[in-house]
Amino acid sequence: MRGVKLLAACLYLAAAATVVVHAEDPYFQHVWNVTYGTASPLGVPQQVILINGQFPGPNINSTSNNNVIINVFNNLDEPFLLTWNGIQHRKNCWQDGTPGTMCPIMPGTNYTYHFQPKDQIGSYFYYPTTGMHRAAGGYGGLRVNSRLLIPVPYADPEDDYTVLIGDWYTKSHTQLKKFLDGGRTIGRPDGIVINGKSGKGDGSDAPLFTLKPGKTYRVRICNVGLKTSINFRIQNHKMKLVEMEGSHVLQNDYDSLDVHVGQCFGTIVTANQEPKDYYMVASSRFLKTVITTTGLLRYEGGKGPASSQLPAGPVGWAWSLNQFRSFRWNLTASAARPNPQGSYHYGKINITRTIKLVNTQGKVDGKLRFALNGVSHTDPETPLKLAEYFGISDKVFKYDTITDDPTPEQIKNIKIEPNVLNITHRNFIEVVFENHEKSVQSWHLDGYSFFSVAVEPGTWTPEKRKNYNLLDAVSRHTVQVYPKCWAAILLTFDNCGMWNVRSENTERRYLGQQLYASVLSPEKSLRDEYNMPETSLQCGLVKNTPKPVNPYAGA
Repeated sequence: MRGVKLLAACLYLAAAATVVVHAEDPYFQHVWNVTYGTASPLGVPQQVILINGQFPGPNINSTSNNNVIINVFNNLDEPFLLTWNGIQHRKNCWQDGTPGTMCPIMPGTNYTYHFQPKDQIGSYFYYPTTGMHRAAGGYGGLRVNSRLLIPVPYADPEDDYTVLIGDWYTKSHTQLKKFLDGGRTIGRPDGIVINGKSGKGDGSDAPLFTLKPGKTYRVRICNVGLKTSINFRIQNHKMKLVEMEGSHVLQNDYDSLDVHVGQCFGTIVTANQEPKDYYMVASSRFLKTVITTTGLLRYEGGKGPASSQLPAGPVGWAWSLNQFRSFRWNLTASAARPNPQGSYHYGKINITRTIKLVNTQGKVDGKLRFALNGVSHTDPETPLKLAEYFGISDKVFKYDTITDDPTPEQIKNIKIEPNVLNITHRNFIEVVFENHEKSVQSWHLDGYSFFSVAVEPGTWTPEKRKNYNLLDAVSRHTVQVYPKCWAAILLTFDNCGMWNVRSENTERRYLGQQLYASVLSPEKSLRDEYNMPETSLQCGLVKNTPKPVNPYAGA
């Protein structure tokens, strides 16, 4: 262990962000040392997960198509994995960092991720997917800038700031995991943090960011928490929404934004107020008791403290639903490619399959579990993708244990087993998330972006399609579903791999509210999916098995 730590430290000092120039897309190399440390997010010292001594972890600043190489040294006492929330990993689910696609990095060892944000731009973040590590940190911002030749629909900002908001618990991740393993909920959070800190709100806090009067700033806001939707606002300042999870959007000004777990918004903020201090405010949504925290913005040369009068947050989910309906895709803006976003006419494509996913909770053997269509997912020792690749999937899981249109009886009786859908490559599919519960849900799909065409109260029926936004719904990777409501998304499953569909509520995901979509290449061609990298870790039933020889072939 000491040798691993020493090597990681030396490599970090020598090459933490070395740029290697190749003839192809640029390579950016990082070395990350993952350790435990002590911090006081809510004013009380507690154990957190550090990356290179930082909490939150380092920001990844990338550009479309860059090769991002991150050598992760795990100096924790438990297996560890990171996922890159929103990065699509085209043809390359081997780098996705979920327990269904990768073996974990064991304590005292390292693994090197290599991925490309291919044809992507936008605001994202990374976080741990193992155990309840997300409750201890290990997360950070991930931005993908447009290439210089691709115009963006706003002027270059003076600077680019990442704001990571989330709920926080003073209990350790191991204690929270024990609660869940014992069949208990983790309950309500103890506080809210902004970039790992909870402000005192008395003017004594150090500023998180500094603004020059008259300048504009890119402010990226991501909800990295465990289970709580958060409203974000800035005293006396409007936020112009310009981007959402990789899509340019119609530019409207907002006093505040509801950011649900797993979501990221890119905004422009203009420093056009009296030069002094101002509070950023983050407060919980949809809890009986509102939890609030602040972070300080300071104008350069400003005089005077921030006002103690904080802007009020919204009340109720109807306000939030109306805000969702105001988000629109910018049809004329270019994203990662020169062609306008609106040149893709998703509303004219015929739907080939409809999958309805109903979230429920219940007890199995006296313990709390969460399910989709009656199945509560469990991760087998052999990752699903490895089982599939090595030809032993029949020994690890069954495909399609749930139906596309579940009956009330199927939903009611919860079974614990791997939940894997078999999806036909390039099919255009409608997925409906139906929420019969009293809490807000947040759903994420790895490997893709989708068009969130509707969120409405009630129960979904085919007749509801007449209410879909088939012109300018935002293409994104995470969508919320309000209590007693449903949400519909549309997408083409054109990215081969094993992709996680999960509740971004970490408690629900840990206790089974997730599944995997298996999208196989019919021709087993490298044009559709890469072979398993030589450096990939092996575990479970394939731990000592030689890798298949070129299972995918072709150009």
